[in-house]
Amino acid sequence: MILTSARLLIWWVCWVALPLLASSAAGQTPSPALLVLEKSDNTLAIVDPATLKIVGRVPAGPDPHEVESSPDGKLAYISNYGGSDSSLHTISVVDLTSQKALPAIDLGALHSPHGLVVAGGKLYFTAETNKVAGRYDPATQTIDWLIGTGQDRTHMVAVSTTLDRVFTSNVGSGTISIIEQVSGANPFGPPSSGPAGSAPPPGGPPLSGPRKTWRVSNVAAGRGSEGFDVSPDGKEIWVANAQDGTVTIIDVSTKKTTQTFPVPVRGNRLKFTPDGQRVLVSGGPSGSSGVNLVILDVATHKEIRSFDFGGGSAGILIVPDGSRAFVAVSAKDKVAVVDLKRLEVTGYIAAGKGPDGLAWAQRK
Repeated sequence: MILTSARLLIWWVCWVALPLLASSAAGQTPSPALLVLEKSDNTLAIVDPATLKIVGRVPAGPDPHEVESSPDGKLAYISNYGGSDSSLHTISVVDLTSQKALPAIDLGALHSPHGLVVAGGKLYFTAETNKVAGRYDPATQTIDWLIGTGQDRTHMVAVSTTLDRVFTSNVGSGTISIIEQVSGANPFGPPSSGPAGSAPPPGGPPLSGPRKTWRVSNVAAGRGSEGFDVSPDGKEIWVANAQDGTVTIIDVSTKKTTQTFPVPVRGNRLKFTPDGQRVLVSGGPSGSSGVNLVILDVATHKEIRSFDFGGGSAGILIVPDGSRAFVAVSAKDKVAVVDLKRLEVTGYIAAGKGPDGLAWAQRK
């Protein structure tokens, strides 16, 4: 059969061009992309931060709470929480390029995963029911590190840039766990302490030299200590105490509380700006304040500006250059965009139900 030029053009448009156009227009993930967990819809929304438009949605697994992106910006990891008595034990994985759900990470006996952070190419998480912090290696697809805090509701997690300190907030105990790698004494002693020619126990460590171990220090914060952040210089931990409507400051080197002061919000999330000069605290209003976000001066601990978004707020994402912050207004199904230079709201993203965890995905 010979096709005329007109028929050939129609055939090409229908069978070649249209599928290509559809695939390119149907939710191409931008870079960078803002990731928004729509908690009550069990979905992950992918947002173009330039236009504030949602370009795609992907199933996020049951009861999604926190989200992190892989170092190359190609994957999203989502904790499937379900509460401290939950039977959930998975971390959902999303391919951000194809916008499709991948097989979840099965944590086995570790239940109620919540806090997530990617550091050193690995995924750190908390498992609230088990009172532990753990680490998952995507390269080997194994959990290669696990440690107990002994605290109730081990919830959020942070990791130092040197990877030798891990921090968790423990909501039920009202504490922060500082987990640090230290050199411990060799339990078998040096070679000279044993009989001549003695050897280490089968599968045991060598008989000489220090070995690395981990030490857990639990520091009192306040009731409902949940959202927290470590200052960019690594010297202080600031903790939002949701039940008290306060912020506690902890000195990392001494592991002691240096100050607790009231804020006009019952904070559940707290973030430093990249320059370390300001702190943002989000949550529900404290008393009759009506405040859902407060910005504090780090040097003076004084309020710089507060905002009323009309409902309780949760996740905070500050862009890498510190120019903007995105704040999930969970109670109003929207995400507020705050200009951190002018200290004003410049727009809102219309999200699904109950937006909470936020992340930034930059392809590399």
